[in-house]
Amino acid sequence: MPLLAANWKMNPTNEDDALDLVRGVLGVARGHADRVEVVIIPPFPWLLGVSEVLDQSGVKLGAQDCFWEMSGPFTGEVSPAMLKDLCQWVIVGHSERRLYLGETDEMVAKKTAAALSSELGVIMCVGELADHYDAGTSDEVVSAQVKAGLARCSADDSARLVIAYEPVWAIGSGRNADPEHAYKTMRLIRRIVGEMIGAGAARKVRILYGGSVKASNVQQYVELPLCDGVLVGGASLDAEEFAAIVKVTAEVYGHR
Repeated sequence: MPLLAANWKMNPTNEDDALDLVRGVLGVARGHADRVEVVIIPPFPWLLGVSEVLDQSGVKLGAQDCFWEMSGPFTGEVSPAMLKDLCQWVIVGHSERRLYLGETDEMVAKKTAAALSSELGVIMCVGELADHYDAGTSDEVVSAQVKAGLARCSADDSARLVIAYEPVWAIGSGRNADPEHAYKTMRLIRRIVGEMIGAGAARKVRILYGGSVKASNVQQYVELPLCDGVLVGGASLDAEEFAAIVKVTAEVYGHR
């Protein structure tokens, strides 16, 4: 089943708005739960409140990050052990954490392994900077990130592992990757997954596109043969816009 993940990032700034937002998309998401797996990924402070709204709805809950240890002297961090009874999914390696917080490929690998060991689904993000894209080195950069991120994974993890290709130059910029470029990169990712953890596992791992996804352009990505859904940022903060993305995605996959 395709996956459609709403990454709210550091928004909204109060719980009432967060709960209003999730209620605004819940009906549509629940109505298409047989065609698309929807995951709402709010900031940490709103996880509990959002989880109560989502209870028994079929819509999943995710966290935006986790640490690689289960407990200990790590001020400000949240472990997979703390999340596993509340969330079903967690994002690791988002480009904003790599860019602004210095998150390395090794850190992403450790977070991925820790989350999987706690039976969380993992959305591992990879993607190249504008300089890499312009220099024609996108494949090398993405390949290195995927290989590093999967270093501690096995075929047994494949059903709970998602890789989101998000070209950094497209995130929040309004500039989208050409569908052909997105397709070639997702094909590359699936080949590397096969090399790392096996061809059978590569067929189970879902690969998403992300980067300025909105209702007006989502169809051109979810129609791609190797695309298993999308990771949505800014557009997921508008209930009507996100609901429209859910509808389009469900319709495309419903006809496959």
